[in-house]
Amino acid sequence: MIIQLFAQLERAIMDRGKRPGRSLAARNNQIYMDLKDIVREHALPFLPAKSLFRFTTVCRDWRLQISSPFFAHNQSLSCRSTSGLFLQTPGGSPSLLPIGANFCGVPDPFLRFLPEPVDIRSSSNGLLCCQGHGADKAYYICNPVTQQWKKLPKSNANHGSDPAVVLLFDPSLLNFVVEYKIICAFPSTDFGEATEFEIYSSKEGSWEIAGEICFGARRVIPKSGVHVNGVVYWMTTGSILAFDLTKERSQLLQDYVARGILGAFSGKLCKANVSGNSIIVYVLANAHSNTMQMGSNTRMWSEKQRIVLDSKIVGDVARDYSVLHVDGDLMVVHSRERVYSYDFKSRATEVMSNVSDIYNMRCLPYVNNLVSL
Repeated sequence: MIIQLFAQLERAIMDRGKRPGRSLAARNNQIYMDLKDIVREHALPFLPAKSLFRFTTVCRDWRLQISSPFFAHNQSLSCRSTSGLFLQTPGGSPSLLPIGANFCGVPDPFLRFLPEPVDIRSSSNGLLCCQGHGADKAYYICNPVTQQWKKLPKSNANHGSDPAVVLLFDPSLLNFVVEYKIICAFPSTDFGEATEFEIYSSKEGSWEIAGEICFGARRVIPKSGVHVNGVVYWMTTGSILAFDLTKERSQLLQDYVARGILGAFSGKLCKANVSGNSIIVYVLANAHSNTMQMGSNTRMWSEKQRIVLDSKIVGDVARDYSVLHVDGDLMVVHSRERVYSYDFKSRATEVMSNVSDIYNMRCLPYVNNLVSL
């Protein structure tokens, strides 16, 4: 619907530049005015940032509206679709992998506007959490579209050389001040085989070590962390570690299949596993199934989707898939020397890019919005 509106608007704009008869000119001008108001109020906030920058040239009213802080806040609420993936190898420069032909980019995907080279550790709804290469390993929060950034104070705990950091930013309708949190799961120095948690709150402007300690947690896989409905999950060697930010309580979830990747699907934690020539998406059905009585049929995980990629697109690559990202709209898969996207709604498989080596690469979903720090 939005695309059709913009197509009609574009035709009306082009007609304004011609010299038609008086009645045709009046009719085209009325179409232009009506569509302009409809699109401005009901379509613009849903567009990604790159498209909005292009539409600032339509007229003065649009330029002023798109430049206003209120519009940036509204757009960060409305535009939530994944625009691309930031790819990061340890110690290397980040790069941006587009999704779809109408990819919405950023001015500098290498993040050279930051004061030092960085590794991207986490992303959330348009914001990136990065860590500098310098000796102090400083954390930065930035929006790669606006190139706004903020350096965070030094953490209290030692997060290690590859911290298991997760950024949480959920735009709020009534809160115009951007608030976000960062949580890091790190090995306890006081207890063996235990994990502690440190949380940064932008509202407080400081780090605080949580009182919760998770005993029995094996090594946390740093790049596996996801956030779903106030709970942060990491894969470990043998289980899934969950931390509830509201209650500040942790839990270990059974994970019978160690392979795969965590994500969010239908508002629940999901996990995508490769099985033969299929990719199975499971959702967390009951996080407390391990506390149920003996003989209960309640299971922790339930199968949500079973996907077979289009063989005409991917060829004969069965059992050679590696899932890079999965959410309710999109799944990104690497196979041999290509990266493919799968749209859950249209069930279409498309080639995204040629990427030969993804070993030890962090793949972070990115949303192209105007959120202001």
